[in-house]
Amino acid sequence: MNNKTIKNKTNIKALNGGYAMAEALRQIHPDVMAVYPITPQTTIIETYAKMKADGLVTTEIIQTESEHSAMSATIGACSAGARAVTASSSQGLLHMAETLPVVSGLGLPIVMCVSSRALSAPLNIHGEHGDVMAIRDFGWVQIFSEQAQDAYDNTIIALRLAEMAGVPVMPIMDGFHTSHTTERVEVLEDEIVASFVGERQAENALTDQENPVTIGTLALQNTYFDFKIDQEKNMQKTKTLYKKICAEYGKISGRKHGLFEAYKMKDAENVIVMMGATAGTVKDTVDALRAEGKKVGLLKINLFRPFPYREVGAELSHAKNIAVLDRAMAFGSFPPLFQDILTSMQSAGSKKHDIASYIYGIGGRDTMQAHIEKVFKDLEDGEISNKIKYLQ
Repeated sequence: MNNKTIKNKTNIKALNGGYAMAEALRQIHPDVMAVYPITPQTTIIETYAKMKADGLVTTEIIQTESEHSAMSATIGACSAGARAVTASSSQGLLHMAETLPVVSGLGLPIVMCVSSRALSAPLNIHGEHGDVMAIRDFGWVQIFSEQAQDAYDNTIIALRLAEMAGVPVMPIMDGFHTSHTTERVEVLEDEIVASFVGERQAENALTDQENPVTIGTLALQNTYFDFKIDQEKNMQKTKTLYKKICAEYGKISGRKHGLFEAYKMKDAENVIVMMGATAGTVKDTVDALRAEGKKVGLLKINLFRPFPYREVGAELSHAKNIAVLDRAMAFGSFPPLFQDILTSMQSAGSKKHDIASYIYGIGGRDTMQAHIEKVFKDLEDGEISNKIKYLQ
């Protein structure tokens, strides 16, 4: 499909991240959506509920009494063979925590749209990555979005990936910074999205009376271990499939998605690695410093789980100094993305790199261009220690 064809098949809309995810959900047309509201995820489900009231979708919307119930209902629907989705955030994700490994352990292709937010206490409703980091190793694929456009695209990609790989997927956006910020979003025609995602062809559905199955049965020591090894092998395969699906999506949308975005990385000596909405601020800072002749760059991680260790390590191998920016605390330890970058460098066989750890944006605190300039200045001056620094 050429660019002219893509343009003719695209609608331009002003959408915030929540509306964008709801629009993508409308186009992939789930059979069931189980919901429970929590800020700042509510824009997703309330927008979709209005679509249902307006007759735009025929999805069965189940209003549950808690997030735990929402995921439980989604598990039941998906196990029965339905295309099932939900959405959550913050304490809601923690309330679901008991059920999340059930989803991945059963290999259910559930998509859960997440608007990431700080965890209590103290109470804070604003954006950070603490909630999704708390559940990062529960067997769900995690894809991070920078903008409302990414939130739309990643929801469609997530559904295709989930149903092709037999894994649950979380498309993630930063609470408020993306979920409530209105931006220009290119929306594909309904028939193009419908053709891209196809129909769900459920295997081993509980409603298939001709081929009865039991799911979630007991597995003791030896068999349980084997199940988990197979689960991990399948999870690792999704990385290659994700790349393939992103390439196919690029052909119908004209937009590039992948494991990460390398922004002005070709000759970069001082590099920032991070995820999510603040990448826009980093890009502006990179542009400004490049105009001054400084060799700086950004590596924005898109696919966080499964983490692309070798690919990231290879991309960073030429950098002299690296700063990793985490939007989450890991009390008593270095933060998650920083640890993954260290492992990436080891996986790529890199011998010596100076890598600094920074934490930013906790509880929704703004991260300004001056903060990013300070990080690059630290790298340039060699002010790298084994202590975590805080951008306040």
